[in-house]
Amino acid sequence: MTDESKPTIAVIGAGTMGRGIVQLFAQSGHRVKFFDATAGATEAANTFVTDMFQRKANKGRISPQEADAAIGNLVPCTELSDIADCDIVVEAIIEDLDIKQRLFADLEAVVAPSAILASNTSSLLVADIAAQCEHPERVVGLHFFNPVPVMKVVEIISAVRTVQCTVDRLKECVETTGHRAVIAQDQPGFLVNHAGRGLYTEGLRILEEQAASHSQVDRLMREAADFRMGPFELLDLTGLDVSGKVMQSIYEQFQQEPRFRPSSLIPPRISAGLYGRKTGAGWYQYEEGKKIDSEPPVPAPLRPDCKVWVDPAADRHAELTALAAEAGAQVVDQPDHASLLLIQPWGIDASQACADLGLDGHRCVAVDPLPTLDTHRTLMLTAITCTAARDDAAAILSADGTSITVINDSPGFVVQRILATIVNIGTNIAQRGIASVADIDDAVTIGLGYPAGPLTLGDSIGGKKVMQILEGLQRVTGDPRYRPSQWLRRRVQLGQSLLTTETARD
Repeated sequence: MTDESKPTIAVIGAGTMGRGIVQLFAQSGHRVKFFDATAGATEAANTFVTDMFQRKANKGRISPQEADAAIGNLVPCTELSDIADCDIVVEAIIEDLDIKQRLFADLEAVVAPSAILASNTSSLLVADIAAQCEHPERVVGLHFFNPVPVMKVVEIISAVRTVQCTVDRLKECVETTGHRAVIAQDQPGFLVNHAGRGLYTEGLRILEEQAASHSQVDRLMREAADFRMGPFELLDLTGLDVSGKVMQSIYEQFQQEPRFRPSSLIPPRISAGLYGRKTGAGWYQYEEGKKIDSEPPVPAPLRPDCKVWVDPAADRHAELTALAAEAGAQVVDQPDHASLLLIQPWGIDASQACADLGLDGHRCVAVDPLPTLDTHRTLMLTAITCTAARDDAAAILSADGTSITVINDSPGFVVQRILATIVNIGTNIAQRGIASVADIDDAVTIGLGYPAGPLTLGDSIGGKKVMQILEGLQRVTGDPRYRPSQWLRRRVQLGQSLLTTETARD
């Protein structure tokens, strides 16, 4: 049954996203009119959404009465003029600016002056879409994520001429669906796609440097950082043809900001058709939709004469010392007496740490202190680490059954540099006022599935440590992509949480 107190929704475009939007609002008690100019598309969408409700009822997810009520809210239309009485219009057509501008001009001639015109664009600036409208103040972005009923976050994008009452009305409407409405300014990538740049771009940078393989990066982000997927698994899921264009677009729209620099590894793979799951091959091979991945090598046994020195400044000094002793190695107090040197740098690579500490790089192996040594351990070699030192370190760190990953020299290991990049981009979004602190963290957690939002993640690592990682990365690489954001720097200097928003005192 339609709730007459709720606004009537129109959805223009009956493809995958349009159908999902229709379903979401119809099941939430809104009367939903929908139209697609393609012959047969509206009817197909009506059949699809009706079947979805009936299947949910058959599986016991909703009652038959709820299914009937939702189906009763569906109003397929044969002409654009049929939506004249709608309060909110959601456009979900092709991502083509000229076509969207023409549609919005047509919509202005059909609906009432009080109606909100919203675009589900994922990559175009809302101001561009509204540029030809007589009343751009009522034009707003309303970015859903696929599948719409499942992904419970929606971005409301306020363009430069969008009035606040338009945003407020739309937020109230979205909240009737049970989805979290986050507000973002009309900037490239809006909020979610903007915040997601760190995982992709830094993962690709690590691969460019041959610091680790794509499967090692993904394994570390899953097992050590508790992400659902690593960057290369995610690229294969979304499709490199799509993600590659988004990466390039955001980089160009942000005036070639180094933080968003795309990778030269992408164009050749797109040309080769290695898009990911949908083509059967991407970063991984797929058989019947299942990823084929190799198992990590089994470490060699510890040499009986292994002598280990652990850097006294290491964050996990006591733990590393205990692990070495329990594995059967002799722990010594002086690096000159050891066959294996264990260090724990933040932000810099093992070679730089050896140079700073005056250690022999042939015998040195770095162990990532982040997040802990409990779930997964990352071992990093210098440019000249010998085979014996590598094998002894692997044997010691895996002796208790904990999984390990051995990578080549990389400033900030893998987890440090990816997490620090994510935090840095998130804090820069806050600094630019693109979204509120709460909306940033909620949007990333819900929309991207990260274990925590970037600001909460930064606090869990520690703002000082994040700064140390970024400054170390910038020191070793000389790359401005790692320069800390002002939001991050100021709060660390003042000993404040990255979630702190107060800017004034009486």
